[in-house]
Formats: sequence, structure tokens, C-alpha cells
Amino acid sequence: MKVVVISGSPRKNANTQIIMKYIYEYAKSKNQDTKLINLSEGQIECYRGPDEQYNEPTKTAANDIMDADVWLIGSPIYNSFFSSSLKNLFEYINYKKTVGKVAGITILASGNIGFVNVQTLITQLLSYFRVITNPKAVFLTTESINDNIISDVDAQNRLKEMVDETLEMASKLHQD
Repeated sequence: MKVVVISGSPRKNANTQIIMKYIYEYAKSKNQDTKLINLSEGQIECYRGPDEQYNEPTKTAANDIMDADVWLIGSPIYNSFFSSSLKNLFEYINYKKTVGKVAGITILASGNIGFVNVQTLITQLLSYFRVITNPKAVFLTTESINDNIISDVDAQNRLKEMVDETLEMASKLHQD
């Protein structure tokens, strides 16, 4: 099974990046074929249409997403929405190559507001791609992160549980 972890914040020292690197390490311990796409590295170009030429990191990220069976997606809440960098990334994805994939979602905010709205928006986006979304998203606030690590043990456990459940959903769906 192929897994891709997507850190959806464009910020260099983003808290979302800390969370998604944690998820990446945990997912990789469960499944060796796990890749990380980190939008804070700034290599994904702005989508300009289907007939344009894009750099290698952009094409590789799009192909990694389309090839993966499982997507573990993390996004901050910006202005009551998920990040525009994350939406931009999905402009490259061919919906004809994503049917039946499974996704888990993690959402980070500075306060306890807007989580369900953003979960709904991401789920709607994934629904367009015919991706089955784990209904149990993880909502975290920036208070769970201190000194560039996830210091909240409950948050760590919820993240691991989301990864485990999402991988289990995918393995059940892909049994032949």
C-alpha cells in the first residue's frame, strides 16, 4: 500500500509541518512505502492550466498523490478555510485516477473554532476526487505544540489513532 502525507501549510516554520512530520514518521513505521509532500518547501508551482509546463517537484508531488492508496492530509485554518496552497496542489490531480483512495484529515487552528467547517470543505474537495474520507478527523490547536514538538500526549494518541484507522480502512477496501 502506498501512503502520501501532505503538509498543507505554506509557512516555513509552520506548526502544521510539525504535526505532519510526526504523522509521516508514525505512518512510515506502519508502512514503509510512505512519502511526505511538504508545501512549506515552496517547490509546488502555482497552477496555470493543463497545457503549461511545471517543475519536477510539482509533477512528482502530483504523481505521488495519484499513485498513493492513502492520503494523510494536514491543513491549518486560514480565514475560515483550508490553506490555498493545499487547494493549489489539488489542481494538478486527475480525478479519474483517484477513485477509491482513502484519506485521513488533521486540522490545526490557533483557537477552538472553525474545525467542522474546514473538515466539511476538505471532505467536499475529496468527494470530488471520489476519495473515501475517514470521518474521524483530528482537530488540534497550537497549544498542543511546544518547542517544535507535539507536547500533548492526547494529541499524539489521536493522531496515531487516525493514521491507524485510515490505514485499516484502506486495507479493507483494497483486499482482493
